[in-house]
Parts: sequence; C-alpha cells; structure tokens
Amino acid sequence: MAGARGRGDYAEEREKAAAFLEGFQRSAAGRQPQHKEQRPYCAQLEAVAQRERAALWVDLEDVAEEDPALAEAACENAPRYQRLFADAAAELLPRFRRGEPARKDALDVYLEHRLLLEGRAREPGQPREPQNRFPPELLRRFELYFKAPVGTKARVIREVKADSIGKLVTIRGIVTRVSEVKPRMVVATYSCDQCGAETYQPIQSSTFMPLLMCPSRECQTDRAGGRLYLQSRGSKFIKYQELKIQEHSDQVPVGNLPRSINVSVQGENTRLVQPGDHVSVTGIFLPVRQTGFRQLLQGLLSDTYLEAHHIVCVSKSEQEEVGEGELTEEELRQITEEDFYDKLAASIAPEIYGHEDVKKALLLLLVGGVDQNPRGMKIRGNINICLMGDPGVAKSQLLSYITRLAPRSQYTTGRGSSGVGLTAAVLRDPLTGELTLEGGALVLADQGVCCIDEFDKMLESDRTAIHEVMEQQTLSIAKAGILTTLNARCAILAAANPAYGRYNPKRSLEQNLQLPAALLSRFDLLWLIQDRPDHDNDLRLAQHITYVHQHNRQPPSQFQQLDMGLMRRYIAMCKQKQPAVPESLADYITAAYVEMRKEAWASKDTTYTSARTLLAILRLATALARLRRVDVVEKEDVNEAMRLMEMSKDSLVADKGQPSRTQQPSELIFAAIREMVPVGGVRSVRLAEAEQRCISKGFTPAQFHAALEDYEELNVWQVNQQKTRLTFV
Repeated sequence: MAGARGRGDYAEEREKAAAFLEGFQRSAAGRQPQHKEQRPYCAQLEAVAQRERAALWVDLEDVAEEDPALAEAACENAPRYQRLFADAAAELLPRFRRGEPARKDALDVYLEHRLLLEGRAREPGQPREPQNRFPPELLRRFELYFKAPVGTKARVIREVKADSIGKLVTIRGIVTRVSEVKPRMVVATYSCDQCGAETYQPIQSSTFMPLLMCPSRECQTDRAGGRLYLQSRGSKFIKYQELKIQEHSDQVPVGNLPRSINVSVQGENTRLVQPGDHVSVTGIFLPVRQTGFRQLLQGLLSDTYLEAHHIVCVSKSEQEEVGEGELTEEELRQITEEDFYDKLAASIAPEIYGHEDVKKALLLLLVGGVDQNPRGMKIRGNINICLMGDPGVAKSQLLSYITRLAPRSQYTTGRGSSGVGLTAAVLRDPLTGELTLEGGALVLADQGVCCIDEFDKMLESDRTAIHEVMEQQTLSIAKAGILTTLNARCAILAAANPAYGRYNPKRSLEQNLQLPAALLSRFDLLWLIQDRPDHDNDLRLAQHITYVHQHNRQPPSQFQQLDMGLMRRYIAMCKQKQPAVPESLADYITAAYVEMRKEAWASKDTTYTSARTLLAILRLATALARLRRVDVVEKEDVNEAMRLMEMSKDSLVADKGQPSRTQQPSELIFAAIREMVPVGGVRSVRLAEAEQRCISKGFTPAQFHAALEDYEELNVWQVNQQKTRLTFV
C-alpha cells in the first residue's frame, strides 16, 4: 500500500503526521480541553524543544484513532514513516520553544560558531553549496520511536522472514547476549586541508566508507586536490548497543535448535535489559547495510536485524506468556473438586508409577513460595529439590516432564555443563572484536525452573558456580573487566546418583553423594528414591510398565489426569497469590522447628537441620496456600509442609532393622583400603597388604573379611579368583 506512493503523496502524509502530533487529544473525564495529559504529543514536543527529553514516542494506537490508514501505512513501511514523523516533529519544534535551551553541548557550540563564520564569509544572498549544508540529521536533537498498536500479536522469532523486511514487528524472547554501550556515528563532518570547506556525510549503517577528496567548488575548479579530515567535535554520535534475543523454550519445535535474532538498540533504549531478561521488542526488521570491501566479499548475501523502537521487560504472569487465556468456571470446578491436591500431584508424569510424595514436592516446586524483602534483604521463595537414588527409578523422566510442564525452563546435564555454561560467558564479537556477555542456563531460566541431571557427575569447580544462585538468586560476574550482577531467580531441580552406583545405607549422606554440606543445605528437600526388592511392589510396577507399553498411556486410576496446558494455566493463576503467615501460627512453627532440631541432634541426623530448614517449611507452606488460592497460610499447610520434610528425611535413613553401629568397623576398613589406592593408574591394591594394614589399625581378620564381602556384594570392588588383588569398580 505505502510502497506505491509518490513524492507528493509522502508530502501529504507528512502533513497528516504534523496534524496528528499537534492536534491529537486524548479523551479524559473531568479535565480541561487543553490539559497536558490530554494532549500528550504537544507535551512531548515542548519537553523535546527545551532539551528536557531526547526521545519522542508515537503510539500507533493513537494514530489509528485519528487515521487508521496512516497507522497501517506506518506499520507496513516503518522506515519511511519514521522519517516523515521525525521531519514533521522538527518543523513543529520552533512553535514549542521557550527561549534558548538551558542545556547546551559541544555540538551546539560548534554549530553556532560555524554559522557565525559562514555569515561573515559568505556574501549576502549567496546560497550555500549542497555538500556544505547542514543535514537534518545533524540539526535534529531528538529521536523518534514507534509503539505498536495494542492488538499487534507478538511473533515467534522463527516466523520473522523476508516478507517482514521494512515492517514494524513485535517479537518476544529471552535476552542471551548484551554488548557494551558504545558510540555510533550518525553524521560525519569533514574539513578540507586546502580550502577549509566543511563537508557532511549522513551515515545510515554501522559501517561506512569515509570521504577522501574535497567536493567543494574551489577545490574542483583549482584542482587543488584537497583532502578531507574527520572532525570529531562537529560530528554527531548516538548511544548504540547490540542484543541477541532467543526464542522461548516452549516456542521451539521438538528436535529443533532455538533460533535467535540480532537487535540493534540506540539512544534512550540502551541499558534497559540484561542477559536472562524476558522481553517484548517492537522494531523495524531491516537487512544489514554493508559498504566497501566487506560488501564485495559478501556479494548479495546479507544478514538481518531488528532496529528496536520499544522494549518492555516481560514480568507478567505465566499464563499470559503461554497465551492460553483465563480458566473457565467449569475448568476450575474440574480442578478444585475433592482431593484436588492429590489429583494435581498424580497428573505430574502419570506414566511413572508411584512416587506420590515426590510428585507433591515437585508440584510445590512449580508453584513456589513467596519472596520476602525485609528492609532490603532478599529471602528467596523458589524451592530447590534434589532427587537422589539408585539407577532406574525414573529420576531423569521426572526432570524431563517438569521441563516440559514449566513455561520457563532449562534442562542440562552435569557432564554436559561447565561453570561458564551454567552462569555466564564473556565472548568476543567476531565482527567488532569487543567483549559481550552471554547468559548461561541459570540466567536463561530466570523466573522459571532449571533442571540439572547427573548432578553428581559435575566437576567440583563447576558445581560451586551455583552456590550463590541457590540462596541469593543472583549471579555476580567478574570476567575480562566486566563486573555485573545478573538475576537468576530460578528453582533448581537436581538429580544425582550415589557414589559407586547404589546408595549404601551403611554410609553417611555426604559419603554417598560426595557433595559438600554447604551445597546440600541449600536444597529445601533432599529426596532419596531407593530400589528395594519387594514382591508386591515389584508386581504392581511390572504390571504398570507393561500396560504403558501396550496402550501408550497410563493405567486407569482413581484420578483423571489433567491436561498439561490446563495444569500450566492453573499454576500460573496460583502464582498470582501472595499468602502471608499469620501471627497465630508463628509460635506453632517455631515450636515445631525447635523440636525438629532437638530430634535431629539426639539421633545424630546428617541432613543438616538448620535455619534454612525453617525457611524451607515456610516456603512449602506458602506454596500450599498458593495452590489453594488463599491469602493466609493455615495450620494444615504447615502440617503438610512438615510431613513432606519428615518424609524426605526418613527416605535418607536406613531401615530400622539394620543397626548402623555394628557396621562402623566395615566403614573404617573401607576408608583405610581407599587410602592405599594410588593416584592415577590402576585402582587396585594387594589383598595381603590391605589385610595387614587393617590388622595394624586394630581390626580382626574376621572384621576384614566381613567388610570385604559386604562391599563386594555392593559392587564397590572385586577380588580376583586367586584372592591376591582387590580392584575398585
């Protein structure tokens, strides 16, 4: 539509733009007709004329009220209409100027000085040469940006293609890379070394070819061959920053890599976002303009980017993000009927048999507790859970389902992740050579869930990177001269296998997992899932697995499984609640915590019952209140939170029929033999030397052989047939 307009039509369009900026009135009850808030663009023009602001925002929703055709043309041919609106605003500025602006910079002084000198040198009535005229970009001291109409639907990044070039588009995604703010030249000013004439070169791209020879009439007539030299004080610069935005995980088709788009921000839009922010960007989709030798190398091929006009950090509810709308009364009744708590938990990974309490804990992890900020100190509301257990108990399947269910999630494995991949990386831009900051998995999972499988396989240096995230919910970066703090407000769901394959109840928790206490104490729930032989339970599990393989769905149960989209919308609705703990429950919670500490000390509990345990109970209780969509935590919520805490602790305790004190010699014998294993090379020792060392430490041969058999049954080590060497598996 707009592409077929002639020059006269564009002049008419500029007049329409000027009439809109000067005459638009926003209807408001109880205000005077000339109120500033009722005439927003006149107020903006007045502030721009007095140098009180440097940006002019034009909302195309307002334009559509006055002239729908003009708004549609601006969306379809955004670069041209941006210049038309900017020219119209520049013509209107003298009417709104009240005297000289108070704020002057070096460019103002430079222009005044040049106008004074030219007025003295040039004869009256003599026109200026075209190349010596001030370009409008140099005299214009403001920027003009468009806001998309309200009804504009955000696109998926992979849907922005060649047919969108030149149009105003809106995308949503997550910021993965942010460059440093740097100056970008808008107008280059040159002076001739022979005639002293000045030449101006407007620049439309990030790269340009500087002018070399003076085009003035004097140098051309005399053939003096004057050379041009760049004058930085007479040139115009603008703040400039580059972003890289990646599409959300729920927008990526299965089996595809997430796509990203380069976004160019300038002026007042810089320094608005950081890596990990979920943003909505409105801008003009443009091809990269290349000049000089680089364009010759690339030929007709060129990249594309989005020139940002309006950036909004998305901090809304999850249901708006997934775009599935509000729940109807029928859907709410379907969810909140009797035993809805058990029904929601049973709907998490229904193909996986059992683990009822574990699924309830994962449901509370998705809902999350309430963040607290007492006098500036932040207390996290996200719930961290670590699932430990023997191989084959569906830990990875639970993590995979939570990743698909959560609207914002990142899934990674221990061996496949480095410390930089989890936190943030400092990369060098291949084009500009400058350092840029790119967020890792924890930053990209901000306000979501980060699932880390094979947590025990991570290197210790990489695992320490998440200590700050798990408690402070931030990431402090000090790399390559870049010092910053990024948000990492995510819940962490980790899965770990015990050392040597299976959980040994004869050893402590720290020895089984080989994880430091500082890290284990940051998990709200440590849940051990053991694979114990039991005839009835094994029979039900086998029947469940065979039914799933035959029918590709879970067996019929007392609860009807809820749809994943329905659960996601209900959880998003629950997260809007901010329940508080009443004073009547304060004494009950504190007394329960003191009793829990007393029992932990009496039983020599190794699960690190500390003040963080009390905070974990409060987080679980507020998550339960959120799940019921109430504003006050009740006693039943606290009891259920403490029950889940006790169940998680009981899962870490050995069977009551197995006395732990009688097994202490075997643990000491195991530790003594491990000290004999050489560092590097074959992990084996001579059996005679091991027995002699253990006897020298005060153990009997019977205790040595008993420990030998116990750990051989656990497949920790193996003894050869000649009974001469012991090899660790």
